[in-house]
Amino acid sequence: MPYDPDTQLVLDMIRTAGRPPFEALSPDEARQAYANSRKLLQPTPQEVGESRDTVAPGPHGDIPVRLYRPAGTAADAVLPALIYYHGGGWLLGGLDSHDVVCRRFANAAHCRVASVDYRMAPEYKFPAAVDDSAAATRWAIDNAAALGIDTTKIAVGGDSAGGNLAAVIALMARDGTLPPVVFQLLIYPATDMMMTTTSSRSIGAGVPLTSNTMKWFIDHYLRDAADARDWRASPLRATDLGGTAQALVLTCRHDPLCDEGIAYAKRLEQEGVRVVHLHYADQIHGFMSMGRIIRAADLSIDMMAAALKAALWPPGPPA
Repeated sequence: MPYDPDTQLVLDMIRTAGRPPFEALSPDEARQAYANSRKLLQPTPQEVGESRDTVAPGPHGDIPVRLYRPAGTAADAVLPALIYYHGGGWLLGGLDSHDVVCRRFANAAHCRVASVDYRMAPEYKFPAAVDDSAAATRWAIDNAAALGIDTTKIAVGGDSAGGNLAAVIALMARDGTLPPVVFQLLIYPATDMMMTTTSSRSIGAGVPLTSNTMKWFIDHYLRDAADARDWRASPLRATDLGGTAQALVLTCRHDPLCDEGIAYAKRLEQEGVRVVHLHYADQIHGFMSMGRIIRAADLSIDMMAAALKAALWPPGPPA
């Protein structure tokens, strides 16, 4: 399947720049390269009603959180909320790397967004990211009155590693470990650390996330091979997905995580969960954050935000 022409342009830019794969770099070098690429590929941030940084307490110390209020809303408005966990292989990214995405979701879905800067590998191995994500989620819900959040309309979401964390948090909410959530937004999520699918083993050089790069991320994130079987690392290996919040799962053909994302969407459907599955046959992993060049990126966010808005505002926000 050929690439979207916009995506091919991005790949040509990467090849011309001679950027080495992440696995050829140290974690700190990879973080800098990732930050530099975001500046080149992301569109201009949208204006929102408010964006402010705070911290949530967690078992490993304070967790940075960035709070967003959509444009056109009052400071004291009580709104639904999306708690967002950023992507980056549990090693890259943070509040700034996903600021553009979070702003767009806040405005398009007419909801508050709480972006969570969980601890990352290799300095903090699994399950530190899960611990931080769970703690920040509980904090946001426990402090809903002060934050202007409607606790009956909480969604969780994330891309890539963040999609992995969102799926895990949705399972924890189902089991009563965390308060209930009504929606899970899983954007090209990592769901199985065992890397047994065809796509996980067959995506080679030429795209930002290859099979080798994904293995590099997993090796940094997990403590040992046994962790890969833990459902908190590999939610696809959970015994039962039934009873979790309704979901939207987005997958891309040219992505090591493609097959496991599709498998997760299928299991959700088979086990009685309402799920929408969006599949881009001509896209690469991470395209959602490349809207300066890839026009399908903003369209994908708008489509996901429409589903999120429908779940958080039944039958819709007031005029």
